[in-house]
Amino acid sequence: MSEVRLSAESRSEFGKGGARRTRRAGKIPAVIYGHGENPRHVSLPAREFTAAIRRGGINVLLTLDLEGGEQLVIPKAIQRHAIKGTYDHVDLLAVRRGEKVTIDVPLVITGDVTPGGVLMQDHTSISIEAEATHLPTELEVSIAGLQIGAHITAGQVALPQGSSLLTDAETVLLVINETQAAAVEGGESAAAEGAATEAPAESAE
Repeated sequence: MSEVRLSAESRSEFGKGGARRTRRAGKIPAVIYGHGENPRHVSLPAREFTAAIRRGGINVLLTLDLEGGEQLVIPKAIQRHAIKGTYDHVDLLAVRRGEKVTIDVPLVITGDVTPGGVLMQDHTSISIEAEATHLPTELEVSIAGLQIGAHITAGQVALPQGSSLLTDAETVLLVINETQAAAVEGGESAAAEGAATEAPAESAE
């Protein structure tokens, strides 16, 4: 679990015009929600926030230096520019140490697909509940040794200690299917075997 400290500033300008001015100043407009308090409009340093996401993932824990105090937050929704890839806006969830939060965690597939097989992945993340300061950035799912036809469900994913699965345990995350080429080769082999068995019968007639 990565924890990064950033300097944040309160933001008094709202709307599209205010957001554009904030971004031109090298900052990202953001809003902090949570704990039943009114939303707080802030700005984050764009370069430092980008580095934090790159290093700690989308569930990075941020300690914001804000108005002489500290505020722990995690990103909950991130808007990115469709072309530039820069961050346009961030929704932040206020958290406390020891508090349980719900997050979606990306899945990282490890291992090689068995020969003749192809990986079909239906879900790229699962939802879990975990302590705010121990949020995983990703979860590994190994496909090593899986044969064609095998699948992995959400309940089979190893979770960090202290976290619990919220996604239905029976949800199929991925399946190892047979490649079309292998299926065609298998069909041709079966046809050839059939022809070979029929030939002696024709000769006998």
